[in-house]
Amino acid sequence: MNQAIFNTEDWNKLCRLGGIMALIVVAIIPVQIFIFGLWPPPKEVLGFFELFHKNWFLGLLSLDLLYLVNNILLAFVYLALFAALRNTKAYAMFIALVLGFIGIAVYYSSTAAFEMLSLSKQYFATPDAQLQQQLLAAGQAIHEGYKGTAFDVYYILNGIALVIIGFAMLNDPAKTFSKRTAIWGLISAFLMTIPSTFGIVGLIFSIASLVPWIVFSILISKQLFAISKNNQQ
Repeated sequence: MNQAIFNTEDWNKLCRLGGIMALIVVAIIPVQIFIFGLWPPPKEVLGFFELFHKNWFLGLLSLDLLYLVNNILLAFVYLALFAALRNTKAYAMFIALVLGFIGIAVYYSSTAAFEMLSLSKQYFATPDAQLQQQLLAAGQAIHEGYKGTAFDVYYILNGIALVIIGFAMLNDPAKTFSKRTAIWGLISAFLMTIPSTFGIVGLIFSIASLVPWIVFSILISKQLFAISKNNQQ
């Protein structure tokens, strides 16, 4: 007997879940900006060790703890967008989904928060100056990888995924998402073409991409809820 893996109700649940996750993603952004503005991350490894020693939770936040949560939520947003466009743009959305998931997986290989926490504990637990220097060197290596190749690959792959999603929305014959939504997504994707690690230009592009990304996320959340509701009628 040939049965579909997902029925209509399952797809509706994915759309609702994605709509909720998109709103949470939006809510995280000002919190992260507030934390970075009030407690700027240290510039040196020793500064991170001292921060973790004084306040381990603030140390984790300074090394993108909220971003770790954000990317889990983003995976569900991608799934919901695939669910919404599966009938008209399945090919494009499947490619976007794969690229987005690969990017998210690569991102987690670049994280340094809990590694730095562990090294900080060891650093302050030992009186051995030589061992402390070795721990600082290990921390420096981890910190270099934190915004290195893996992060850049994550950034670029998610930008490409967003480009594909934006054009899929624009060319969707069913007009599942509005043209305005697609354009906001493409603007954000364009600003993500240069990773935030690429000096001052990357930083400017990264900050500038937040506005269209917030608008895009709010719009897709609203439309995902509408899709779910309409399919139940």
